[in-house]
Amino acid sequence: MAKVESKNKQNPKLVQSELQDGRASLALEYYLGRNETPVLDENGNHVLYTEGAMKGKPKYRIKHIRKREVLNLYIWLYPRNQQERTQNKNTLALAEKIRFEREQEFLEDREGYRLKKDGENDFIKYFRKHWENELYSKPVRTTYKTSYNRFMRFLEATPRFQRYTSFLRMELITPEMVTSFTDYLKKVAKGEGAHKSYYMFRTVILHAIEEGLMKKNPCKGIVIHRDVNTLKKEILTMDEIKRLAATHYEGEDTALQRAFLFCCFTGIRWCDTVSLTHANVDFSAKILRFNQQKTEGRSAHSGVTIPLSPTLLKLIGNPIQHTSEKIFNITCYRTTAITRLQKWVKAAGINKTITWHCARHSFAVNVLGAGANIKTVASLMGHSSIKMTEKYLHVIDQQKQDAINSLGDLDYDCEAVSM
Repeated sequence: MAKVESKNKQNPKLVQSELQDGRASLALEYYLGRNETPVLDENGNHVLYTEGAMKGKPKYRIKHIRKREVLNLYIWLYPRNQQERTQNKNTLALAEKIRFEREQEFLEDREGYRLKKDGENDFIKYFRKHWENELYSKPVRTTYKTSYNRFMRFLEATPRFQRYTSFLRMELITPEMVTSFTDYLKKVAKGEGAHKSYYMFRTVILHAIEEGLMKKNPCKGIVIHRDVNTLKKEILTMDEIKRLAATHYEGEDTALQRAFLFCCFTGIRWCDTVSLTHANVDFSAKILRFNQQKTEGRSAHSGVTIPLSPTLLKLIGNPIQHTSEKIFNITCYRTTAITRLQKWVKAAGINKTITWHCARHSFAVNVLGAGANIKTVASLMGHSSIKMTEKYLHVIDQQKQDAINSLGDLDYDCEAVSM
């Protein structure tokens, strides 16, 4: 039976796990130290040894901390021929080479890293702590979580990095890995999503450096440029919005439809829409007031005031006695809401990929196209600067260009007329 040979003092040491198909999977097992927990009695007092060499000394529960790195290398447990024996020999030689290199990294501390406990040296766990940290606002945690999920999917989708999905040592994050991650983000993320996800990833790296967990910045010199003048999400025209409003189908979600139409006429985000209560509405002054969750506490422009047109008042409904009740009784999560929204869009015969945030973009483009002042639109949308609103003007310019181009060519010979 083929078996790896490991010496007790090796760290990491080479280990194997038997598989059902007659092979063994090779891995490196790291010893990361131990935790000592005092043994207490029912009164909370430290328990002491009562006999032996340790008599009179406090008892501790010892937990040894080990972590495995799967190498994605395999050997035959019972090689049947010379070819399989040769394959085992070559595989074990490669595994030992990797093990030796890892051991030298710890002994020589070449990059200034120190192998610390699981919670300190595992980047996966460290990254996850950021989106679970309640000290951050909910929108910030959501952005961290999106970045974390995309990084995990990147590791899973990249064969040479798949071994790191459960444990990734800080020092193994290289510029090569970061570059591959940015390439992945550009493929899977739309709009500013790639830039935001990489920004949060890079922020986590900088935090790790500040805490002394990393010595070098693998993100240095690697950027994802953001084209602030490009709007990559779909826009609904006013005719399409009216077509949506007139479209009904069996099993439709009327509360969700009201809310989406409300967003198309106000530019409010999903997170703010589902949180609106009747207390946010001044029916006598016909005004809606609320604080944007995304920027609350971080921007002087987080407070938004929106005049309410007859259409918006109709979508809100009549005043009620209990002002704490939600205006839109949406009971599903955002992902389900988008699925229902897209079903509605399809039923209306609109061939566009529409998400909830498209309502905000559609509002800006439509009111600017109708002649609204850009400063007014920036105020309605809660933008801290008109630079954030200017990208919608480029959409209008493109629409004008498309309108002119739609007239087609004219078969007119200028030279013949001049003769």
